[in-house]
Amino acid sequence: MRIDQMNARRDAIGPSPFFSSLVAYTSADKWLYLVIAAYSVAGSLFLLHFGLFSWASFGIYPGKWFFLFAIFMPAMAVLWDAACIIHRFDRRRALVFRRVYSRERLAYMAAGILCLLALSVFQSVFTAVKTAFPLIEGGFPYDATHAALDRLLHFNTDPWRILQPFLGYDLVRSIIEWNYNALWFVICFAVLFFMMTSPKAAGMRTRYFLCFCLVWTVIGTLLAGFFLSAGPAYYGLVTGDADRFRDQLVFLARSGEQAHSAVAYQHYLWTVYSQRSLGFGSGISAFPSVHVGLITLTALFLAELNRKLAIPLAAYVGFVMISSVYLGWHYAIDGYVSAAVTLLIYAGVNKASTVIGRRRWHKDHGPTLDDASTAPAP
Repeated sequence: MRIDQMNARRDAIGPSPFFSSLVAYTSADKWLYLVIAAYSVAGSLFLLHFGLFSWASFGIYPGKWFFLFAIFMPAMAVLWDAACIIHRFDRRRALVFRRVYSRERLAYMAAGILCLLALSVFQSVFTAVKTAFPLIEGGFPYDATHAALDRLLHFNTDPWRILQPFLGYDLVRSIIEWNYNALWFVICFAVLFFMMTSPKAAGMRTRYFLCFCLVWTVIGTLLAGFFLSAGPAYYGLVTGDADRFRDQLVFLARSGEQAHSAVAYQHYLWTVYSQRSLGFGSGISAFPSVHVGLITLTALFLAELNRKLAIPLAAYVGFVMISSVYLGWHYAIDGYVSAAVTLLIYAGVNKASTVIGRRRWHKDHGPTLDDASTAPAP
């Protein structure tokens, strides 16, 4: 939305700078809400068709997302900004505080938080659809195919066997489990919050949100549904061949019930699946890897902000990809395909943004899709 249009809308609403700005920013996000609604409706109709609409887990996520995105992360953002101001400014701190915590800035953050809370509906439907896939398809038909392709691409060896001589130590496993099951979530969802609420990311906010939803939709729903596989951790259970990954599972089982244990969470997911029920984060699906897709997306946009981060971010994406194989969650091809599809999503959204921006410019010399002028000064 153009800045003059937003100002006119504020003037028409009334004198309150915060609420008029909040309405203007929220109105500018209408296309983001439409994306959330489109996926949620399509997923709900899919569940309704198979008699599983009651699985749309609308009660599981909203409370957790409200605490995360409306309480915890805003508090962390405020504390971080305050610490940076105190550290960087010796004089005129009061002026900087007033600018950073202006009503305009807070309204921009609040609009982003509202969009994130709406995203909990998207996540609820996604979890229900993902959990329903193996029940609808009668199991996981593609594990043997994916494992065979994995072996073919890696010199007739299952990739985890290539990793084991270098990473087959308890301490290494504990570090990798902590990174995969804890740090990954912190990074991905902290960046999501930053992209949606910080004026510093206003120039990529819409593009990031669309890419984020497309990763879940294309990788986590469409491709996962058409090529459903469970992953090495469940290979014996779904194919009857318990020997192929037995040594890997024995090694991973040494973490027992420790915090961030991959095996413990894998047992939880299989229990939920066996009981034909639904739970937080439930749903077994290996191909392609949403874990790899989201961290690839995160790396691409953070590299836009700071090109110096491109190499370490690429290395981290590779580390997550290796970890997904090492921990038995995924076949290697799951990560390869996911990274490639995410790059295509990113390129496609960027291209669409450029085309739309040019058309708008030729029409009325307006801003591009993500004009940072619609956001308050950082």
